[in-house]
Amino acid sequence: MMNLINIFITAILTENIVLTKFLGICPFIGTSKSRKSALSMGLSVMLVVTLSSIITYLLYHNLLVPTKTEYLKTILFILVIASLVQLLEIILKKYLKSVHDMLGIYLPLITTNCAVLGIVLLNITNDYSFVEMLVYSISSSLGFTLVIYLFSSIREKLENSFVPNSFKGYPIALITAAIMTLLFSRYI
Repeated sequence: MMNLINIFITAILTENIVLTKFLGICPFIGTSKSRKSALSMGLSVMLVVTLSSIITYLLYHNLLVPTKTEYLKTILFILVIASLVQLLEIILKKYLKSVHDMLGIYLPLITTNCAVLGIVLLNITNDYSFVEMLVYSISSSLGFTLVIYLFSSIREKLENSFVPNSFKGYPIALITAAIMTLLFSRYI
């Protein structure tokens, strides 16, 4: 039980997928201009990560390992992630059009979001059991959601604050991300 708590807390805070492994930077910077879009992206990533982790874990252990074709994991995992993102896009477009429109180009980019692929690959690399994999996947994507939401809150505040012209936009966003990385680091 303590191992699961350790995995949960570590994945959210001290080994945050965005701030320590630098995976998922594109949606982190791109969809963090407002809290609403950041939260929508975070929840979409959380759904895709959790579902793809379950499916890829089962495929890896029940198909690839028994047939000694583990070398196909990256291709198989990308196909699973791409399929899930397409399914999510279809569902959002049909039932939550405003969320679909708000995420715009960044929704299909979840397919190539390296954080999603990174998490499913880390589940295999770390040799997690099914329960550990589930805890890691949920907590990593929860950590992604937490940081993107916090970052979007800061960016919204910065829009109404005095920022020298040379730092407006992406420069101040990158400086803010660097400071957040220091705050979440376990080495400080």
